[in-house]
Amino acid sequence: MGLFDVHAHLTDDRLAAREDEILDNAMKAGVTTIISNGLNPIDNAKVLALAQRSEIVKPAIGLYPVDAVLLEMTQAGVEYPRTDPPVPSDDAIAWISDHLSECFAIGEIGLDHYWVPENLWQKQEEVFRRLVKMAMDADKAIIIHSRKAESRTFEILKEMGATRVNWHCFSSKVKLGRRIAAHGHYLSIPANVRKSDNFRQLLRTLPRDKVLLETDCPYLSPTRGSINEPANVAKTAAYAAELWETSLDAVQEQLSSNFEQLFGVQP
Repeated sequence: MGLFDVHAHLTDDRLAAREDEILDNAMKAGVTTIISNGLNPIDNAKVLALAQRSEIVKPAIGLYPVDAVLLEMTQAGVEYPRTDPPVPSDDAIAWISDHLSECFAIGEIGLDHYWVPENLWQKQEEVFRRLVKMAMDADKAIIIHSRKAESRTFEILKEMGATRVNWHCFSSKVKLGRRIAAHGHYLSIPANVRKSDNFRQLLRTLPRDKVLLETDCPYLSPTRGSINEPANVAKTAAYAAELWETSLDAVQEQLSSNFEQLFGVQP
């Protein structure tokens, strides 16, 4: 029974340069599983390679919702801070299909109405639906990004009958988060939970059997100005013990059970 991080970006340059140190820190903190999420074919390939080098890293390959329409955004002159060149969505989906057998989960995928202009929302939804269907057909868990599009994302997932779902960094209303959990989906709580009223309320009020841990590293550090890393999930577990008024062992047992229920293996 170990701790886990269901949403990390270990291939980010800020972490990849310290790969051995980051993984060592995680193991010292009791982390036994890190799901590193891919953003596009270039990043997905890096995730698969990293998982080959480290036993505690599980690869999730996906297509970030902005990358799903980044080619169209670029052609329209919409700026977005991505160094990887845009890839046609058909090519990106084909890449994921070709590597399905190598991945632990599909992610991150979803909808983003923050960066993506409204005229591309339909295209973004089409890509999302194709990826959800692919994951469901392959019986893979799905890791969801839903920035400023949480309600619409939930509608699509319900319509398609997706059940093996984790919502990463859910930032909409807590009431909607509870509805999502009641539907049977999981929500992962980031390591900056002590600083966020929304995440704190989610951790306090969600059904405990629908809670998972994440960092979204290198982002959302619990310490302002520092680079986040998977070891910090230990701080979230400790905080959960405070909020739930129970022992750390009981928290770890519950969270490990949740992980196994979604992903089919113990962390």
